[in-house]
Amino acid sequence: MSGTAHSLTEFNTLGLMQGCQQLQRLNSTESIIEFCRVYDSQSQPLLVLGGGSNLVLTDDLEGTVIKIESKGICLSEDNEYHYLSVAAGEDWSRFVASMVNQGINGLENLALIPGTVGAAPIQNIGAYGVEFEKVCDWVEFYHLQHKTVTRLTAAECQFGYRDSIFKNALKNQTVILRVGFKLTKHWQPVVNYGPLSDFNVKTITANDIFKRVCEIRQSKLPDPKVIGNVGSFFKNPVVSTECHQNLLKRYPDMVAYLVDNGVKLAAGWLIDQAGLKGYKQGNVGVHDKQALVLVNHGGATGTEIVNLASYVTATVLDKFGVELEVEPRFIGKHGEIEFHG
Repeated sequence: MSGTAHSLTEFNTLGLMQGCQQLQRLNSTESIIEFCRVYDSQSQPLLVLGGGSNLVLTDDLEGTVIKIESKGICLSEDNEYHYLSVAAGEDWSRFVASMVNQGINGLENLALIPGTVGAAPIQNIGAYGVEFEKVCDWVEFYHLQHKTVTRLTAAECQFGYRDSIFKNALKNQTVILRVGFKLTKHWQPVVNYGPLSDFNVKTITANDIFKRVCEIRQSKLPDPKVIGNVGSFFKNPVVSTECHQNLLKRYPDMVAYLVDNGVKLAAGWLIDQAGLKGYKQGNVGVHDKQALVLVNHGGATGTEIVNLASYVTATVLDKFGVELEVEPRFIGKHGEIEFHG
């Protein structure tokens, strides 16, 4: 970490040994806006950090990191919906648990996802048949270049699979301040995803789903406090029906799901079948229980994670002819960079 004043090891769940020149911890919406108003985004790189659970720091950042730690949840309702206005720095997992405990349903499938509320719309996080966009009402952010506070409706956020306007047209231009949720009081359980499909939809409660999702995640995904990771490292690839049929001839037990634009393959299955589950490379490796997860066995650098991710994608491509995409953002010396496997 030569030439940097602040370590970021404790602020990224991979536990990578990288740092930055300036670190600002901002614990209110007002302090975030105040910082953004005086910050010159052209002068040096700025990294907005929430829970650090979706980042691969490939180098020391020659710039400023702002750690979003704002708190606050405002509730309102009418006859049809619960409305929530939630500060960006709220812990996502604790927020979901709190809502389920209060009998506010709709978030239970998204239990135990690491990170902050402000990071959720960027990635359009999703799990067990529900994506963030389904529960989003609006997203409020500070536009760094325009020096304005702006609110977009869910439709304007251009959500897609692990995608949003914040990763495309507004990339590196925004700091998310608050997120609005709209949760129907006419709750319908979402249990069509494999591990939830044995529930009786007539008697099931949101708390039942919440507990099951927590159990599944805890059994499959390693705790970042025990071993560094960012959860699922690769997106589930979508291929054409023709491609899927050709693969089925060679691999009849291939795990796949029909989606609107083709067939979604299980990336974890592909990596496992390529013989990489439990594979180690220096200080990093593929988790021995969930092949979707890359882990830091201790003392790893971002370069080691990049090299491992490249090896995994190349191996899967060689075996199946399917190209994997990474989920986390990669941050280099001068800000966000593209991953090229």
